[in-house]
Formats: sequence, C-alpha cells, structure tokens
Amino acid sequence: MSQSPRLSSSTSSVDHDVVRADNAPLVLSLPPPLRTLNDVRLQVAYEVAVRAITQAKSSDGVRIGVSLTLSKDEDELFLYKVADVIAHQLHFASFLFAIATTGSSLTNRPNPVVFVASSHEYVQRAILLTSAKFIGRIALWDIVRKCARAPMDPTLPPPGSRSIDQILSEARAQLQRITPHQAWNELREPEVGAPTFLVDIRPAAQRELGGIQGSLVIERNVLEWRFDPRSSSKLAIADRYDLRIIVFCQEGYTSSLAAYSLQQLGLLNATDIIGGYQAWKDAGLPVDDKARARALIE
Repeated sequence: MSQSPRLSSSTSSVDHDVVRADNAPLVLSLPPPLRTLNDVRLQVAYEVAVRAITQAKSSDGVRIGVSLTLSKDEDELFLYKVADVIAHQLHFASFLFAIATTGSSLTNRPNPVVFVASSHEYVQRAILLTSAKFIGRIALWDIVRKCARAPMDPTLPPPGSRSIDQILSEARAQLQRITPHQAWNELREPEVGAPTFLVDIRPAAQRELGGIQGSLVIERNVLEWRFDPRSSSKLAIADRYDLRIIVFCQEGYTSSLAAYSLQQLGLLNATDIIGGYQAWKDAGLPVDDKARARALIE
C-alpha cells in the first residue's frame, strides 16, 4: 500500500493514458514506435510493386509490366526492394517486370533498370535487348513483351513458310513443261515465231560429263541478269520479251524454278525440260560427251 500515493500521483498527470477498473491492475497504453526512414521506403516499395502488378498485362500467359519512379538517392536499393515484393507476390506465376528510374539521376550516372522474372531466361533476354535500345517507357514495354513470348518450337515450320516441294509444285503449275523430244523438235523447227534458246544451267562438274551441243551455258546465279531486257548485264540477244527460253539442269528440278523466275521477269515463253539432261540422254537424243566449251556465256 506504500506505492499507492505514487501511483495516484502518476495517474493525475497522465490519467488520459491510464485505464483503471475496480480491483483490476492499471494498464498503460504506450504510443506506437516511431517509423524509420527504412520503414517508409519499404512501404513505398510495396505500393509501387502492387501498382505495377495491378497494371500488368499478359503476353503468352506471362504477366508483364513496367514501373518507373523518380530518381532518388540509393535508387538501386529501392528498385531491388520493389523487385523483391513483386517476386514474393507472384511466386507461383510466370512474370517479367522492368523497374527503372526516370529523370535526371542525382549522381549523374545512367538511370538503373532492374528486371525481375520467374525465369532466368526472361531476364537474360531482357538484358540483351536492353543493351541495344535507348531506355524509355515505350522501349521497356517493347522489351518485356518480346522477352515474354514463348520461344518457337525449332522443329515446327514458321507460319507462312513453304517446303521446297510446295515451291516447286507451284512453280511448275505456271509452266508448260516439255519433254526432251518436244524440245528437240522445237530446236529443229525451220520456222519459229520467236528466237529459241536452249540454256544449260548445270554446274561445271556436271557439264564436264557431257552436254548438248549448241546450248548456251549460263551459270544459274546470273541467269536472270543475262535474260532480263531491263538489266544492264543482259546478253545482246535479250532485247525482247517473247524469247523462247528452254532451260535444263541435270534432272529437271532446278530448271523449273529457274524457268519460273524468268517468267516473273516477263519472259512468259520460258519453260524447262522434264527430267533434264539425264532424260535427254536416256531418250537417245544427241549429246556431246567431250569436255569442251559449248557456247559458254559466263
């Protein structure tokens, strides 16, 4: 009971902080602890992270977002705090976020950028793209969109692509291909409506094994330039669009693509020999087995 006067005296000065009940102990309500600067920064980082998550978009099932804050001291530490909150909140999701500062840095250094993602691969892609761009809000959105895209299966053909068989089939659909005998007869025809040329586009190694006497030997990689009437590298004979150009290769595959390419230039009478040189030879038509120049044009 000796302490009662002191307690009573204490309650008279701070009686707004004392709760007393009959036969109950005194309970003092202490003021909340003062918030430190670090507590404030953590709270701001949490708010920035939540806002970034709320405004996030979706790309191929990956949540992506960009968050920009004004430059301050200790920028990188603050950005890492934001990244930690995002990673914690989206622990079980696929995500990629870019967090960066904007405006002039107080240290005159480049503004830092922090990428946080559910996959290390996303971060590596983002770093590679960031090094090739001027950093800005639009650029960062472009980066996170591209990096979040699911990689294509390398075993699947890209959309819109065609196999070589499809390309060849489409090219041949535009040609009126002829047999070796039809080509032979055309070349022997005394009266023709337009100049006719037999063109050998085979590589040198195949020409060494035989060819057709009187054919023009023109390398495949320069064929269009030699016959295009608009080309500065054209042959002297390529001065009109109604030329009858009969192309042949070894077996009749490359020649179809070459003849179609000539048609694309406007040489609509271009065609090729079915089966190529091999079919010509198998048909018993004249061949030149000697390795010598056959009206070579290079």
